[in-house]
Amino acid sequence: MSDRKQSIFKILLRVTPIQFKTAPALNILLHGMGILHGSSFALSVFATQVLFDAVTSAAKGLIGFSGCVMPLLILAGITFGQQIMNGTHNFFAGVFFNKSAGGIKTVLQMKLQRIDPARFEAADFLDDMNKAREGAAAVPYFSSVVPNLVFFYGSYFVAIGSYLFFLKPLLLITLVLSFIPAFLGQLVRAKVFTKLEEQNAPLRREYEYYQKTLCDREYFKETRILGAFKYFHKLFSETMSLLTRKTWQAERKTALLLLLLNISTFAGMVTASYILYTATMAGEITVGAFAAVFSSLGLIFYIMQEIFYNHINNMNKDIGKVANFVRMLDIPEQKGTEGTPDFSKGIVADSVTFAYPGRESHAVSDVSLTVADGETVAIVGENGAGKSTLVRLLTGIYQPTAGKVTVGGLDTAETAPFSVFKGISGVFQKYQRYKMTLAENVTISDTGMQIDKSKMESAINESDLELGGEVTPETMLSPEFDGIDLSGGQWQRLAIARGLYRANGFIVLDEPTSAIDPIEETKIYNQFQRLAEGKCSVLVTHRLGSARLAHRIAVMDCGRIVDIGTHEELLARPGKYADMWAAQAKWYEREHDNL
Repeated sequence: MSDRKQSIFKILLRVTPIQFKTAPALNILLHGMGILHGSSFALSVFATQVLFDAVTSAAKGLIGFSGCVMPLLILAGITFGQQIMNGTHNFFAGVFFNKSAGGIKTVLQMKLQRIDPARFEAADFLDDMNKAREGAAAVPYFSSVVPNLVFFYGSYFVAIGSYLFFLKPLLLITLVLSFIPAFLGQLVRAKVFTKLEEQNAPLRREYEYYQKTLCDREYFKETRILGAFKYFHKLFSETMSLLTRKTWQAERKTALLLLLLNISTFAGMVTASYILYTATMAGEITVGAFAAVFSSLGLIFYIMQEIFYNHINNMNKDIGKVANFVRMLDIPEQKGTEGTPDFSKGIVADSVTFAYPGRESHAVSDVSLTVADGETVAIVGENGAGKSTLVRLLTGIYQPTAGKVTVGGLDTAETAPFSVFKGISGVFQKYQRYKMTLAENVTISDTGMQIDKSKMESAINESDLELGGEVTPETMLSPEFDGIDLSGGQWQRLAIARGLYRANGFIVLDEPTSAIDPIEETKIYNQFQRLAEGKCSVLVTHRLGSARLAHRIAVMDCGRIVDIGTHEELLARPGKYADMWAAQAKWYEREHDNL
């Protein structure tokens, strides 16, 4: 991400409006309550002076005891109101932070879905994404500090400052000067912890991964059976220790400085107390004013400590995280014009080249391929030949580094992604096991619409997904949510059913049957051939038995299409396809007898 150094003011200008939009009414309510709450503390100081002056006058016989009742009731009313205000303020603040946290996370997720998917293949971007997620979690508190300082603490200091200046200007000046060192100390902490966050993000991603290998359901069986638990626990412990050590070093680096600055602040408070005492002895202020101000010095000191060593301190710790969130928001998005694909125009790749971010070598090099309307093209090749990358280019998921891809007449580089994806359905090798109901798993492409039950049942039947009689569309497919789990083969066929359910004019099968034996794979591709009739379709495999079902076969090697033709044409001439077929022929002997 660019512009890695950003000032705290620029960051605040970016995140404060975002946070305000997550809960505008609550923001306004909290700011209004902050003004009343902060002003009440200063008001209580003045009320304390009035009460003590009244008591002093009563002790001297200048007024009767009844003259003290009203000041006492006023002070009691202010104190009681403060408690009510404090509880109410804290309650709404808790509601606000929860709502704001959800809103900020939504902003980040919406941003991530608009970023070029190819970026997700780069380790640097994954580190940046981890940092941004940490930053999103820190934004609600971070961006609320300044409004809190302005409305709550600001109201208090404007009122108490005016009061102190009226009593003794030098008293106010001394208090202000005593906290300047603390402010400078926080600037130092901001730099230290911003650097710390940059160093910790890669380590934190490792730490979270090792934690998954120890605890996540998808890992723990293999980890324990293979005896790898101790190994991953060692890596987990080492990474956690390194994270802790780096944080401790940063804390230690600033602790001594803050201690020295605290001493200077304390000296300022002592000086202010002395000024207050001499002013009282000189008759410049009343005994009531002395009592009120002296008793409030502790509160002033506590509030200033809270501002510098709690709010601003935590803000400085989070500034690096929030800066990462802001930088993520600044990453260019995939944009383009809207449109509707016309699949009668087919799918065309024209001299397409693609390299993954941060890699010099090309995953796909100067590839040209056309899939005509109603045609099925198989893409074959060994592992690492570039088949899946080419499919991601043909479907518009990735943008070519060079060349051009058109999907139904739409240039993928100039068209908004959601327009390109209209009418495309795919089943991929790394399919997902969504922890949702059976119906939601199959119909996930149309969750915003009413489920077509007959279409869902047809997709399940076409995929040969066999489930027990106790499984219904409403059955939860996740033991973690009081549901059931499916076998690996059932999940695989469910993924195929999901792809078949989506309305499409272009359908892709990218090795979703890699864990199925060749005979079962051919059965699935036979079903796919029937469903793909009249549509643009691509099937990807490194097994050649099923490729014979396609109208044409494109052979890939080292990111290039090295040959293309029908099964018979490719087999008739020497080349990569004939060599692969000879190596795999034994897999299909039994199958060929059954055809």
